[in-house]
Amino acid sequence: MKPASSDRKTLTLAVRDIAVKAGAIIMDYYEGNKGIRKKSDSSPVTDADEAAEKFIITELTALTPDIPVIAEELAAAGRLPDVKDRFWMVDPLDGTKEFIDKNGEFTVNIALIEYGVPTIGVVYAPAIQRMFYSAGPGATYEQKIDPHQGPSRQPDSAPKEIRARKPADDGFIVIASRSHRDKKTDEFLAAYHVKDIIAAGSSLKFCVLAAGEADLYPRHGPTMEWDTAAGQAVLLGAGGRVTNMDGSPFLYGKPEFRNPHFIAWGAPKD
Repeated sequence: MKPASSDRKTLTLAVRDIAVKAGAIIMDYYEGNKGIRKKSDSSPVTDADEAAEKFIITELTALTPDIPVIAEELAAAGRLPDVKDRFWMVDPLDGTKEFIDKNGEFTVNIALIEYGVPTIGVVYAPAIQRMFYSAGPGATYEQKIDPHQGPSRQPDSAPKEIRARKPADDGFIVIASRSHRDKKTDEFLAAYHVKDIIAAGSSLKFCVLAAGEADLYPRHGPTMEWDTAAGQAVLLGAGGRVTNMDGSPFLYGKPEFRNPHFIAWGAPKD
């Protein structure tokens, strides 16, 4: 049974606060020794990834003991629980390369998956103090959320609703991966009237669409469900959508939690 809308809001705000506290853990490693090493797939992992994930799993388990948690480093260790209709999807530090390079574009991602769809999503970028969340419908943005001051807000950064936009008649603004741009993406974009391409790291690409700052994000490279779930939830709440390349719904709970190629869109033009 899905929670009532009031309960969903309370749950989302609790998860938001968990993300802020996980961001504080990550930032404690930002300027110092990150403990960088390689996983079996040659992708980087740091002490910050593991510490933040351990905290998030503990907090989510206490918050919703009946909902299992799927998380990136648990998956890397081969310790995934069985999941059915509802489960949490966690990437404790999305954009580890951005974290290592210290460009600020990394995020804490937490999403609730219900019947294949991400229905609650929190995306928090602690280095640049930007927070996006949704319990759908609707999506919210907060700025100046200092991870070391907890979830308290600055007076000039009250939460504001964000909406995906319809593309303008003079062309699309496309957002692409800062670390994973490829030839297939360029070939795909050749079919569209593109007036500008901007770059961003991690799940912030979904949030840029949700905030109405871009129109299209195609992804042809490999991703996992924990990379996309929270960002997709925010985008869906803001009126956007995510599809497979053939236009079919982009769902969760796939084998090994691997994603196919996808397209994230702003609001439909029609």
